[in-house]
Amino acid sequence: MPAPDTLLNAVSAIAAEAGQLALGRGASDYRRWEKVPGHPVCDVDLELDAMLRERLTKLDPEAGWLSEETVDSAERLLGVRTWVVDPIDGTRDFLRGRPGWSVSIALVEGGRPLIGVLDAPARGEHWRAQAGMGATRNGLPLMVSGRTSFNGARVPADSLPKVDFDLVAVDKPNSIALRIGMVAAGEADLLATLRWGHEWDIAAAALIAQEAGATVTDALGRPLRYNSTKGEAFGILAATPGIHAAAIDRLAERAAAGVIR
Repeated sequence: MPAPDTLLNAVSAIAAEAGQLALGRGASDYRRWEKVPGHPVCDVDLELDAMLRERLTKLDPEAGWLSEETVDSAERLLGVRTWVVDPIDGTRDFLRGRPGWSVSIALVEGGRPLIGVLDAPARGEHWRAQAGMGATRNGLPLMVSGRTSFNGARVPADSLPKVDFDLVAVDKPNSIALRIGMVAAGEADLLATLRWGHEWDIAAAALIAQEAGATVTDALGRPLRYNSTKGEAFGILAATPGIHAAAIDRLAERAAAGVIR
Protein backbone atom coordinates (compact mmCIF):
# COMPACT_ATOMS: atom_id res chain seq x y z
CA MET A 1 0.00 0.00 0.00
CA PRO A 2 1.33 3.51 -0.81
CA ALA A 3 2.18 5.98 1.96
CA PRO A 4 -0.95 7.67 3.39
CA ASP A 5 -0.40 11.03 1.65
CA THR A 6 0.30 9.37 -1.68
CA LEU A 7 -2.68 7.08 -1.22
CA LEU A 8 -5.02 9.96 -0.42
CA ASN A 9 -3.93 11.85 -3.53
CA ALA A 10 -4.44 8.75 -5.67
CA VAL A 11 -7.90 8.08 -4.22
CA SER A 12 -8.83 11.73 -4.72
CA ALA A 13 -7.89 11.51 -8.38
CA ILE A 14 -9.89 8.30 -8.84
CA ALA A 15 -12.94 9.78 -7.09
CA ALA A 16 -12.75 12.91 -9.26
CA GLU A 17 -12.51 10.77 -12.39
CA ALA A 18 -15.55 8.76 -11.29
CA GLY A 19 -17.44 11.96 -10.53
CA GLN A 20 -16.77 13.37 -13.98
CA LEU A 21 -17.79 10.08 -15.58
CA ALA A 22 -21.08 10.14 -13.70
CA LEU A 23 -21.65 13.81 -14.48
CA GLY A 24 -21.18 13.14 -18.19
CA ARG A 25 -23.41 10.07 -18.16
CA GLY A 26 -26.12 12.00 -16.33
CA ALA A 27 -26.87 13.90 -19.52
CA SER A 28 -27.19 10.71 -21.60
CA ASP A 29 -29.68 7.87 -21.82
CA TYR A 30 -29.22 5.19 -19.19
CA ARG A 31 -31.34 2.45 -17.70
CA ARG A 32 -32.85 2.82 -14.23
CA TRP A 33 -34.82 0.48 -11.98
CA GLU A 34 -35.48 -0.30 -8.31
CA LYS A 35 -33.43 -2.94 -6.50
CA VAL A 36 -36.26 -3.08 -3.98
CA PRO A 37 -39.19 -0.68 -3.71
CA GLY A 38 -37.94 2.79 -2.81
CA HIS A 39 -34.28 2.05 -3.60
CA PRO A 40 -33.44 3.25 -7.12
CA VAL A 41 -30.35 2.27 -9.08
CA CYS A 42 -29.15 2.89 -12.62
CA ASP A 43 -26.55 1.73 -15.14
CA VAL A 44 -24.24 4.53 -14.05
CA ASP A 45 -24.08 3.18 -10.48
CA LEU A 46 -22.87 -0.15 -11.82
CA GLU A 47 -20.40 1.37 -14.28
CA LEU A 48 -18.81 3.46 -11.53
CA ASP A 49 -18.73 0.51 -9.14
CA ALA A 50 -16.78 -1.61 -11.63
CA MET A 51 -14.40 1.22 -12.45
CA LEU A 52 -13.78 2.05 -8.79
CA ARG A 53 -13.21 -1.55 -7.78
CA GLU A 54 -10.64 -2.04 -10.51
CA ARG A 55 -8.76 1.19 -9.79
CA LEU A 56 -8.86 1.01 -6.00
CA THR A 57 -7.87 -2.64 -5.89
CA LYS A 58 -4.76 -1.78 -7.87
CA LEU A 59 -3.88 0.80 -5.23
CA ASP A 60 -4.23 -1.69 -2.38
CA PRO A 61 -4.62 -5.27 -3.64
CA GLU A 62 -4.78 -6.63 -0.08
CA ALA A 63 -7.86 -4.61 0.88
CA GLY A 64 -11.33 -6.13 0.91
CA TRP A 65 -14.36 -4.59 -0.77
CA LEU A 66 -17.70 -3.37 0.60
CA SER A 67 -19.88 -1.45 -1.84
CA GLU A 68 -23.55 -0.69 -2.32
CA GLU A 69 -23.49 -2.10 -5.84
CA THR A 70 -21.51 -5.31 -5.25
CA VAL A 71 -22.80 -8.53 -3.71
CA ASP A 72 -21.16 -8.71 -0.29
CA SER A 73 -18.63 -11.39 0.53
CA ALA A 74 -17.36 -12.51 3.93
CA GLU A 75 -13.85 -12.50 2.45
CA ARG A 76 -13.59 -8.79 3.28
CA LEU A 77 -13.66 -9.68 6.98
CA LEU A 78 -10.41 -11.61 6.66
CA GLY A 79 -8.19 -8.76 5.49
CA VAL A 80 -6.48 -5.96 7.39
CA ARG A 81 -8.10 -3.19 5.34
CA THR A 82 -11.34 -2.75 3.38
CA TRP A 83 -12.52 -0.26 0.77
CA VAL A 84 -15.98 1.04 1.74
CA VAL A 85 -17.58 2.62 -1.31
CA ASP A 86 -20.81 4.14 -2.56
CA PRO A 87 -20.41 4.89 -6.28
CA ILE A 88 -23.30 7.36 -6.23
CA ASP A 89 -24.57 8.40 -2.81
CA GLY A 90 -27.80 10.28 -3.36
CA THR A 91 -28.98 8.38 -6.44
CA ARG A 92 -32.40 10.04 -6.32
CA ASP A 93 -30.87 13.47 -6.87
CA PHE A 94 -28.67 12.05 -9.65
CA LEU A 95 -31.71 10.58 -11.41
CA ARG A 96 -33.61 13.86 -11.08
CA GLY A 97 -30.75 15.92 -12.45
CA ARG A 98 -30.17 17.61 -9.11
CA PRO A 99 -26.71 18.30 -7.68
CA GLY A 100 -27.06 16.62 -4.27
CA TRP A 101 -25.10 13.42 -4.99
CA SER A 102 -21.52 12.34 -4.49
CA VAL A 103 -18.97 9.59 -5.01
CA SER A 104 -17.96 8.27 -1.58
CA ILE A 105 -14.76 6.30 -0.87
CA ALA A 106 -13.20 5.29 2.45
CA LEU A 107 -10.38 2.93 3.30
CA VAL A 108 -10.94 1.26 6.65
CA GLU A 109 -8.41 -0.48 8.89
CA GLY A 110 -9.16 -1.94 12.31
CA GLY A 111 -12.73 -0.66 12.15
CA ARG A 112 -11.69 2.94 11.57
CA PRO A 113 -11.37 5.00 8.36
CA LEU A 114 -7.81 5.86 7.35
CA ILE A 115 -8.86 8.15 4.51
CA GLY A 116 -12.16 9.47 3.22
CA VAL A 117 -12.98 11.19 -0.07
CA LEU A 118 -16.22 12.65 -1.44
CA ASP A 119 -16.51 14.02 -4.94
CA ALA A 120 -19.62 16.04 -5.77
CA PRO A 121 -18.96 17.39 -9.27
CA ALA A 122 -22.44 18.82 -9.83
CA ARG A 123 -21.78 21.06 -6.80
CA GLY A 124 -18.15 21.73 -7.70
CA GLU A 125 -17.02 20.18 -4.40
CA HIS A 126 -14.23 17.76 -3.56
CA TRP A 127 -13.86 16.69 0.05
CA ARG A 128 -11.02 14.71 1.60
CA ALA A 129 -9.62 13.69 4.96
CA GLN A 130 -6.82 11.59 6.41
CA ALA A 131 -7.00 10.30 9.98
CA GLY A 132 -5.21 12.70 12.27
CA MET A 133 -4.44 15.17 9.49
CA GLY A 134 -7.60 17.26 9.18
CA ALA A 135 -10.16 17.64 6.41
CA THR A 136 -10.57 19.93 3.41
CA ARG A 137 -13.11 20.94 0.80
CA ASN A 138 -11.64 22.14 -2.46
CA GLY A 139 -8.30 22.38 -0.68
CA LEU A 140 -9.53 24.66 2.12
CA PRO A 141 -9.46 23.43 5.74
CA LEU A 142 -12.81 22.52 7.28
CA MET A 143 -13.95 23.35 10.80
CA VAL A 144 -17.28 22.76 12.51
CA SER A 145 -19.29 25.64 13.92
CA GLY A 146 -18.74 26.69 17.49
CA ARG A 147 -22.39 26.27 18.47
CA THR A 148 -22.96 25.28 22.09
CA SER A 149 -26.72 25.95 22.32
CA PHE A 150 -29.02 23.21 21.09
CA ASN A 151 -31.80 25.72 20.56
CA GLY A 152 -31.48 27.07 17.02
CA ALA A 153 -29.16 24.33 15.79
CA ARG A 154 -29.23 23.97 12.01
CA VAL A 155 -30.26 20.57 10.62
CA PRO A 156 -30.31 19.50 6.94
CA ALA A 157 -33.97 18.56 6.53
CA ASP A 158 -36.98 19.07 4.26
CA SER A 159 -39.04 19.71 7.40
CA LEU A 160 -38.79 19.08 11.13
CA PRO A 161 -41.30 17.39 13.46
CA LYS A 162 -43.13 19.58 15.96
CA VAL A 163 -41.12 18.12 18.82
CA ASP A 164 -38.05 19.72 17.26
CA PHE A 165 -39.60 23.17 16.86
CA ASP A 166 -36.52 24.80 18.38
CA LEU A 167 -34.23 23.60 15.56
CA VAL A 168 -33.73 25.23 12.15
CA ALA A 169 -34.07 23.30 8.87
CA VAL A 170 -31.47 24.09 6.21
CA ASP A 171 -30.88 22.80 2.68
CA LYS A 172 -30.90 19.00 2.41
CA PRO A 173 -29.03 17.28 -0.44
CA ASN A 174 -30.17 13.69 -1.06
CA SER A 175 -26.67 12.38 -0.32
CA ILE A 176 -26.33 11.69 3.40
CA ALA A 177 -22.57 11.96 2.95
CA LEU A 178 -22.99 15.56 1.82
CA ARG A 179 -25.33 16.27 4.73
CA ILE A 180 -22.65 15.02 7.12
CA GLY A 181 -20.19 17.17 5.19
CA MET A 182 -22.34 20.21 5.92
CA VAL A 183 -21.64 19.69 9.62
CA ALA A 184 -17.93 19.44 8.85
CA ALA A 185 -18.08 22.73 6.92
CA GLY A 186 -20.01 24.60 9.61
CA GLU A 187 -23.06 24.90 7.33
CA ALA A 188 -25.13 22.74 9.68
CA ASP A 189 -24.75 21.95 13.37
CA LEU A 190 -26.38 18.54 13.57
CA LEU A 191 -27.15 15.57 11.34
CA ALA A 192 -28.98 12.54 12.74
CA THR A 193 -30.54 9.40 11.31
CA LEU A 194 -32.48 7.01 13.53
CA ARG A 195 -32.59 3.80 11.55
CA TRP A 196 -30.32 1.00 10.47
CA GLY A 197 -28.19 2.01 7.50
CA HIS A 198 -25.17 0.92 5.51
CA GLU A 199 -21.57 1.75 6.27
CA TRP A 200 -20.86 2.79 2.69
CA ASP A 201 -23.22 5.76 3.14
CA ILE A 202 -21.29 7.26 6.04
CA ALA A 203 -17.69 5.98 6.35
CA ALA A 204 -15.93 8.64 4.26
CA ALA A 205 -18.09 11.55 5.43
CA ALA A 206 -17.86 10.54 9.09
CA LEU A 207 -14.07 10.77 8.93
CA ILE A 208 -14.28 14.14 7.19
CA ALA A 209 -16.61 15.44 9.93
CA GLN A 210 -14.45 14.05 12.73
CA GLU A 211 -11.32 15.57 11.26
CA ALA A 212 -13.15 18.91 11.05
CA GLY A 213 -13.86 18.72 14.79
CA ALA A 214 -17.32 17.12 14.91
CA THR A 215 -18.36 14.47 17.39
CA VAL A 216 -19.64 11.48 15.40
CA THR A 217 -21.39 8.43 16.86
CA ASP A 218 -24.24 6.10 16.02
CA ALA A 219 -27.78 7.22 16.89
CA LEU A 220 -27.41 5.94 20.46
CA GLY A 221 -24.14 7.75 21.07
CA ARG A 222 -21.93 4.69 20.63
CA PRO A 223 -18.65 4.69 18.67
CA LEU A 224 -18.92 3.72 15.01
CA ARG A 225 -16.85 0.81 13.75
CA TYR A 226 -16.66 -0.16 10.11
CA ASN A 227 -16.29 -3.39 8.14
CA SER A 228 -18.70 -5.10 10.51
CA THR A 229 -20.20 -8.48 9.73
CA LYS A 230 -23.36 -6.98 8.21
CA GLY A 231 -21.79 -3.73 7.05
CA GLU A 232 -24.45 -1.78 8.91
CA ALA A 233 -24.71 0.80 11.69
CA PHE A 234 -27.67 2.03 13.70
CA GLY A 235 -27.90 5.54 12.37
CA ILE A 236 -25.41 8.35 12.74
CA LEU A 237 -25.27 11.45 14.87
CA ALA A 238 -22.75 14.05 13.72
CA ALA A 239 -22.74 17.32 15.60
CA THR A 240 -20.64 20.14 16.90
CA PRO A 241 -19.10 18.97 20.19
CA GLY A 242 -21.05 21.55 22.18
CA ILE A 243 -24.46 20.08 21.31
CA HIS A 244 -23.78 16.39 20.74
CA ALA A 245 -24.77 15.34 24.27
CA ALA A 246 -27.96 17.41 24.07
CA ALA A 247 -28.78 15.77 20.74
CA ILE A 248 -28.35 12.31 22.28
CA ASP A 249 -30.76 13.29 25.07
CA ARG A 250 -33.30 14.75 22.64
CA LEU A 251 -33.27 11.71 20.38
CA ALA A 252 -32.84 8.94 22.99
CA GLU A 253 -36.46 7.79 23.13
CA ARG A 254 -36.87 7.82 19.36
CA ALA A 255 -33.55 6.03 18.85
CA ALA A 256 -34.40 3.33 21.40
CA ALA A 257 -37.67 2.67 19.58
CA GLY A 258 -35.92 2.35 16.24
CA VAL A 259 -32.99 0.13 17.19
CA ILE A 260 -35.17 -2.98 17.57
CA ARG A 261 -35.86 -4.80 14.32
